[in-house]
Amino acid sequence: MSVNAKISFWKMQGSGNDFIVIDNRQSIFPEKNRVKLVDKLCRRGTGVGADGLILIEDDADVDFLWRFYNADGSEAEMCGNGGRCAARFAYLQGIAGSEMAFKTLAGSVRAQIADDLVKLEMTRPFAKRQGVVLDCDGVSERFDFINTGVPHVVVTVPENLDQVALAERGARIRYHQEFAPAGTNVNFIEINDEHCLSIRTYERGVEGETLACGTGSVAAALLASEYGQVLSPTRVITRSGESLTIYFKKEDETFTEVFLEGGAVIVYKGVIESAFLEL
Repeated sequence: MSVNAKISFWKMQGSGNDFIVIDNRQSIFPEKNRVKLVDKLCRRGTGVGADGLILIEDDADVDFLWRFYNADGSEAEMCGNGGRCAARFAYLQGIAGSEMAFKTLAGSVRAQIADDLVKLEMTRPFAKRQGVVLDCDGVSERFDFINTGVPHVVVTVPENLDQVALAERGARIRYHQEFAPAGTNVNFIEINDEHCLSIRTYERGVEGETLACGTGSVAAALLASEYGQVLSPTRVITRSGESLTIYFKKEDETFTEVFLEGGAVIVYKGVIESAFLEL
């Protein structure tokens, strides 16, 4: 790519989780210094500002391949809210039809588009652990764990989810040696009824609370269902106030047909000036 080239992008959000989405089928996004460039673009106040950056690329086997980067420039295996935004972007750009499949580092996933609502099939969850107790800097934390494309800890609180010291507790668990070197995302949930729960998420790569997390919402619904606290479909109320719907079935000890449904909204379309791409 020419250093003088500008890059067009869409700013999109799903339940308050926001992303920079770029059609990279012509390899317009620089490979050199990519981590630093993604970090620069995602910085709020001085950059576009986003929780992550998504590149849409060609693939011979499915409709497209995506590359997903956290706000700090690290590449992640999967992102549920980002996946929904990527799917709607691809549909509106004519890259894929209303039913599609695309490849992630966590495997291939399918999506269905209905206006601005996207239903995304998740990769099969694995590595489930329940009732884990760890000493986190002298504080005992009890939680459950599952990988829903990326690793997630889920901590159930009896009440007052708003009062959870999320930054402190989330960071203690996220950086615990149990999850080294990659770390984990950390979710705190409160059960509302058998079809609804509320969630707050500390996301690795963002290193703080985000307004929503799709894979975290899936993890929360699945793990809460293990205790009979929720049933499918489960509505998950995110920090943004918007909700996501999780569908799932369970066969023996395995979750199947796991879907994440929610909106994928275009916020604006823009152009990144060539001068900003220089590091």
